Amino acid sequence: MAPTIRTPGTGGTVAVVGDVYRFLATGEDTNGKYALWEAVVPPGGGPPPHVHSREEEGFYVLEGEITFTVDGEKVVATAGTFANMPVGTPHSFKNESNKPAKMLISVAPAGLERMFFEVGVPLAEGATTAAPPTEDEIKRLLAAAPSYGIEIRLPGH
Repeated sequence: MAPTIRTPGTGGTVAVVGDVYRFLATGEDTNGKYALWEAVVPPGGGPPPHVHSREEEGFYVLEGEITFTVDGEKVVATAGTFANMPVGTPHSFKNESNKPAKMLISVAPAGLERMFFEVGVPLAEGATTAAPPTEDEIKRLLAAAPSYGIEIRLPGH
């Protein structure tokens, strides 16, 4: 395998329900061992509560503030905070502040990134903002998640 170098603003970029994900390493780059992407989460952004059945998921907050909910407990994470969610851990994250937040997200093994390319809205490389999610985007994500081993736990379901 060849080394991968992604300079600032490069890497496949997609909007997933309003968050912007720029992929730094995919399974194709790492022989399936892990994937890593930069996430720009606008105020109010972040996924609903969910559980991964296949991969560990790590988060490193670079800028701003992200509120993680893990097993029902809230933790406010500022720049420099790292969080790892073992397989099977119910979790979500949300930007409850009034400024965009940026973090790195890793999954090991790789594979989950394919879901984001399948359901996300392609953006130009270097994009850092996305339109708010449409009902159709949300439905596509909910429909695709189970085939990637993700259980989404919507309130009232």
